[in-house]
Amino acid sequence: MEPLVTDTRDQHGRLRSDRGVWRQATTLEAAGELTARWLESHSEYQPGTFAPSIDEETRPIAAELAEINRNGLFTKESQPGMRGDAGHSQRQYVTGFCSAAAAAELVALSTRSELITIGHAPGEVSAAAVPVTFDGDAVVTVLGSSENPVDEEALRDWSEETNDALALLLADSWYVEVLDPVWGRSDVLLPEVLAALRQLQ
Repeated sequence: MEPLVTDTRDQHGRLRSDRGVWRQATTLEAAGELTARWLESHSEYQPGTFAPSIDEETRPIAAELAEINRNGLFTKESQPGMRGDAGHSQRQYVTGFCSAAAAAELVALSTRSELITIGHAPGEVSAAAVPVTFDGDAVVTVLGSSENPVDEEALRDWSEETNDALALLLADSWYVEVLDPVWGRSDVLLPEVLAALRQLQ
């Protein structure tokens, strides 16, 4: 069934009024705060997420993600670690945009813990494939590719979902991916990431 498009909601069911505040978000701090509100169910619009709210998988880690967003990492993607039936398994990870100082702290996290941080400098185009989700014999999700909006199409997409100023800021920000190498573990990564970010406070 196709999503209902109304005067108040877009084709993905997201509230147009909540989208309006993203038009004014021109800093990573503002983007992080708006993302935290969405994770806490106080908003029904998140750029690049084509649903009005978080999925069930994210609910158990939503509060920790909100704190991470309020402490310097504007998160883009994440998943909990889990081991399921029929060979489904996940490594916990979080990705997002941040300052050079925050990226340095998160990369340093790799030197003092089991966690692995992949940092992408502004404008860097890189592609790797670190498996973080598999289902049976199939790898479903990989990390390792830069997500900065470095080309015209990506810049346009971020501009349409937010605003021109934020799109340009993201293109000039670091993009980091932090993963827990232990399959199924879900109680180490987010507290460590938050502690690293708080080193900058």
